[in-house]
Amino acid sequence: MTDNTMAAETAPTAARPSLSASASASANSTTFAVILTLSFCHLLNDMMQSLVPALYPILKDNYALSFSQVGFITLAFQFTASMLQPVVGLYTDRKPQPYSLMVGMGFTLVGLLSMSQAHSYPVILFSAALIGMGSSVFHPEASRVARMAAGGRYGLAQSLFQVGGNLGQASGPLLAAFIVVPRGQGSIGWFSAAALIAMTILFQIGHWYRARRSVQPTPHRKATGAAAQAGTHAGAQGATHNLSRGRVIFAVTILVVLLFSKNVYQASLGSYYTFYLIDKFHLSVQTAQFYLFAFMLGIVAGLLLGGWVGDRIGRIPVIWFSILGALPFALMLPHANLFWTGVLAVTVAMIMSSAFAAILVYAQELMPGRVGLVAGMFFGFSFGLGGLGAAALGKLADMTSIDTVYQVTPFLLCLGFLTALLPREGKKGR
Repeated sequence: MTDNTMAAETAPTAARPSLSASASASANSTTFAVILTLSFCHLLNDMMQSLVPALYPILKDNYALSFSQVGFITLAFQFTASMLQPVVGLYTDRKPQPYSLMVGMGFTLVGLLSMSQAHSYPVILFSAALIGMGSSVFHPEASRVARMAAGGRYGLAQSLFQVGGNLGQASGPLLAAFIVVPRGQGSIGWFSAAALIAMTILFQIGHWYRARRSVQPTPHRKATGAAAQAGTHAGAQGATHNLSRGRVIFAVTILVVLLFSKNVYQASLGSYYTFYLIDKFHLSVQTAQFYLFAFMLGIVAGLLLGGWVGDRIGRIPVIWFSILGALPFALMLPHANLFWTGVLAVTVAMIMSSAFAAILVYAQELMPGRVGLVAGMFFGFSFGLGGLGAAALGKLADMTSIDTVYQVTPFLLCLGFLTALLPREGKKGR
């Protein structure tokens, strides 16, 4: 976890010129070791969380659940994250908590163990809510640290960080197919070892985070020159627009709506895709999990491409392509055979996920110095809205059919036309 930046930050007071030069250099380089470590922990975190939707077919059969009840499990998981993430982000913007990452992973650990022993629907809901709480603590601070280590390459940093999470989500269906489905609900308790590994690593990340903050300017100690510039780089970069407060609020609202459309459609695939495949094509649970795994890999590929492209051509073109580009493929999916259903689902996943980093970084540039709040809103609030959408889709499936869900949800992507209302000011908003 030690690198040149760390060495400079812990240098003696007498070596201030060296410190300033190193701090200035750190503002222009990406600390990949930190970002990749965070990405790995994100992988472990979301791998454990992905076991919840991967368990849905087992829980539905074991407890005779309706699609509405399955949707409410998603709601319980995402609602706690939705309610708490912006609160956590706002608090840590004011009082950063370097070791809160480890604490958040502890909530996930407890939720997993509780889920493995749950014998009633209320306990399942409670366990899912605990896992959501872990997400609410982990994501805002982890996103802040990723931006702190980005060295100006914010889209790439957020993409790399998010890729870890989506690789973890993609592993859920495979783990369900090879371990959880054959061995049952109790086997998810085995994955608590992953939480312990992540907690150990995040404790070291907390050390790096605390040391990094020790050279940033505070109300009681002002930095000057290059050191001050580097100290404020992670929080204030991107404060180049001249938008009014009302215009900023309007633009952020548009971004939340755009993510809502993406997340509800993605929830329809993440939560009900296996049921759709089983119902329409009579696949086994294990085979359907492989199709879900391919869909998750599509998300990972889209994230990497979107973050890299967004740093080069701007955020708004990527957002346009992401939402509206997925629409024709989403409309074709309900009418395709099994082979083309798999191909179209992966294509939609790649296109839709490409804008996540662009939307997040664009919002951080609109609200400089509020990295935790923005991360909380977009990792939490927007995903919570997706959970509400998943519950509503479950009710729709009970009233009609799972096929109807896939006929209706693509039209949500038409909300992508709201991208036209986003302001173009700033070098990344073109």
